[in-house]
Amino acid sequence: MSCDAVAFSAMLWMASFNPGQTTGPALAVAQAPAAPASVAGEPLFIDIVKRARQLKAQTEAYRAHLAKTDQAAAASPLKGFDAFAGRIGDLAALDMKGHVTLKERGAVDDLKCILRGISQDLPEKLTAVRAATTIKAQDLALRDMVYLLNDNVEVITAPPQPAA
Repeated sequence: MSCDAVAFSAMLWMASFNPGQTTGPALAVAQAPAAPASVAGEPLFIDIVKRARQLKAQTEAYRAHLAKTDQAAAASPLKGFDAFAGRIGDLAALDMKGHVTLKERGAVDDLKCILRGISQDLPEKLTAVRAATTIKAQDLALRDMVYLLNDNVEVITAPPQPAA
């Protein structure tokens, strides 16, 4: 319930109060909005979670490989990075599809907005990995990618919350 709704309810309650009255009228209590149905079991969202987990594991493997290298050294090519970049692009497209699907359903929760944001952030994180000039910068860009991929999983698998 918003702060305005609480203040309005309190005002109504106080306006209905009569000092000589032993029992007051029944107050209408605003019901908190119900949490939206979970989408975690739907095929599109299962696919997003699966891909994000796989890409997160691959990103962590890249970081583990870089940890064995001098951090001040020039950035090194990452094995299979072009294929990885393609899968990141595919995941970003699926996140946008999830956003559009939820929007078409009239969803009012945050998930649709978060999916849109992730779909836009994934290519930016990929660009940062490509633009890194040192191992340290490459590792930091990959770390940010890990966080984003983890968020991608968690926002879908978390129990749905009512809109704020």
